[in-house]
This record gives sequence, C-alpha cells and structure tokens, in this order.
Amino acid sequence: MKNTNLLLTLKDILSNEHPNKIIISKPVLKSSDIKKIVAEPKAKNYQFSKYTEKQVFHENISAQHLAEKVNELTLSGFRQINLFSDRSEHIFLISKDGSFTHKQKATGKAVAIPNGNFQNSSCPVSATEIKPNSEHNRKKNYILNQGFPIAPLVDMGIFTSEGKIVHSMYDKYRQINRFLEILDDEVKNLNKKSLNVIDFGCGKSYLTFVVYYYLTEIKKIDAHIIGLDLKADVIKKCNMAAQKYGYTGLKFEVGDVNGFKTPFDVDMVLTLHACDTATDYALYNAVNWQSKLIFSVPCRQHELNSQINTDDFNILTRYGIIKERFSALATDAIRANLLEYAGYKTQLLEFVDFEHTPKNILIRAVRRPMPVNSVRNTALKEVESLKKEFNFSPTLYNLLVESKEQ
Repeated sequence: MKNTNLLLTLKDILSNEHPNKIIISKPVLKSSDIKKIVAEPKAKNYQFSKYTEKQVFHENISAQHLAEKVNELTLSGFRQINLFSDRSEHIFLISKDGSFTHKQKATGKAVAIPNGNFQNSSCPVSATEIKPNSEHNRKKNYILNQGFPIAPLVDMGIFTSEGKIVHSMYDKYRQINRFLEILDDEVKNLNKKSLNVIDFGCGKSYLTFVVYYYLTEIKKIDAHIIGLDLKADVIKKCNMAAQKYGYTGLKFEVGDVNGFKTPFDVDMVLTLHACDTATDYALYNAVNWQSKLIFSVPCRQHELNSQINTDDFNILTRYGIIKERFSALATDAIRANLLEYAGYKTQLLEFVDFEHTPKNILIRAVRRPMPVNSVRNTALKEVESLKKEFNFSPTLYNLLVESKEQ
C-alpha cells in the first residue's frame, strides 16, 4: 500500500499529540461532492464533518481509529491534511503516486520533511510558542479581544477560562467579530444610551448572549433583549444561562414573532436562523414595529423555487442547481427592495454563518428618517416586474403591499 508510511507517520504524531482539529482537503476530482472534511474531538470520539457545496454530513470515529480514518480518506482521493494540536501544526501534501511531504509549523518556521521521513523532524515545541493568529490577524483590532474571559465565549469553547482563543475555534471567533462589526457600523450611528432588541428564532442563543455582552459591556448601552423561539426546552436553558451570567436585561420567551406583543418600542430586530417564509414574517413585523435596525440572515429559501415559471428565461429553470440559487438570490433581492419600499436603506452583505455553512447573504436595513418616494416607487416597480416575469408570489410582498391594497 503506497500510503503505509503516511499511516505510520500519523500514528507517530497522534501518539504524542492530541489534535484539536484536522482538515482534509484538495480532492483529486474537481467534480467530487465532498470538498473538504473537518475532524474535531467530541466526547471520546472525533466528529468528521464532510462539506459539500450546500450541506454537511457527520460521522463519528473513535480516537483509536483516527489515524486509519485519515489515511483512508487520502486513499479515496484527498491530497492535503492539516493537523492542529496545542503544540504545532502538521501539513501533509500527498502526490499522485502516494508519496508525501510533511511540514511542521512551530514558531512560525516550517521544516520540510520530504518522502515522509518524519524521524528527522522531531523538535521539542512549547505550547506557548504557537500563535493562533497570523501576522495579518495580529494587526486587526477585533471588537471582542482576547485576554478577558467572556463567559458565553468560554461556554461556547471559543475562549479558554483565561480568555485566550482556542486554536481550533479561531474561524468561529472571527465570524462572530465580523457579525458584531456589521452591527457596530449602525449601532454607533444611533447614538442611543438604551436599546430594545427582539431576536426571533434565537435557538441556542449563543449569539444573543454575545450581542448582549457587546451592547452592555463594550458599548455601555442599557440593553433589553427578548429572544423568541418555539422550543420550550431551549428557552428554559437560555433563561438559566442568562441568570448564570447575570444578564438581567436578557430574557427568553416561547413564541412566534408573528403576532408577538412587544413590551417596548423596538430599536433592533435580529433574525439569523429563520427558515423560508419565517424570515418574511419577521421582516414584516420589524417594519410594523418601526424597528430602527434590522439584521437578517435568511436560510432554506424554498418558496420562489416552487413558484418560478417563465417563458423567456427557461435557461434559469432548466438546471436544478441554477434554479435553486437564482430563486434564493431573487428572494433576497425582493426582500431588500421591499424594505426600501417600506422606508429602509438596505444593504446585502456576504456573510459566513457560525456553523461553518457556505457563504450566506446578510440583510442590513436602517430606517430612514424621511423615506424618499421616488426610491420607494422604483423599488416596488422592480419587484413587480420580477414577479410578473417569473410568476412569483412572495410572502413579504403579499404582507406589505397586497394586504394594504385590499
């Protein structure tokens, strides 16, 4: 077997180091459904997450079979392994004939080990010498800086109890900071000493806790946040966590945003996990509440995909994946225009969600003090042209426009 030496090398490393993340990438075939695989420790096993363009599949492998599984995946057509531990990073580049080059990064210098000759690479490495951020990242000032143990981030496994970033969670740390940067651009423009926030579909609410921390501890704003979700067990756990952290202005309730009676004037609406038309109802209620800020990351957008019908643009419906993506993009374009029609300045931003999903679109909408009629009319006309061409009947249009005309 050509990769016998690779298997021995992996076993040698794993006997001395316990990886907190393994990335298997560069499939030989560009047509391969699986683009990369990420393995991370979970309880006594390792969870292998196999990523396609739009989905992720999971498989649990025992720690004692970890080396064999990684080696098996290289045999099935992957050409790169990045293995991270608290001590170092190991990089394997595998050629077509099964030979490989191994590099070990310790203090920022890589030692090349050709032909799998791992014995020559042994060099003691102190755990404090490994820095999770590159030179580029060291120069960036994040909103949530390490050095202080932010309780929700510790419980999420992103920070250690000392407030240091866990190396394998660095991507998620950057994603959370990116989201806060998107919020911060508009929150600072409000110049308010207090903010009332509704978070619809909060789920486990990791991000809700982080937003509360950002508003109260960093911006020094008197924040009142209500997280809404339909799962009673999740809400119970979230309220217990809020009490544990001492977040007195953060409450969670079982409920649907549609028909929810807010106890205050709403300044900000977050909807980051609402699927399909649930996003439309969340946006509709945000408009009715005259929320000053709206931040939404829609997902699983099926409505227009089931409606699309056109005589002149069959090229967009002939291929399933094109039809699906076009329908999703059309959905968000329509929502953005309808928010413009409702009196908001709206942007669509590229955004990577927190569960390592593919890139999504984040809708950021800021209520205009004086809506411009020409802007509103143009936005509505564009939506109606798209509706007519593709026979769309979008929920948000029906709620915002047709319901008022009846």
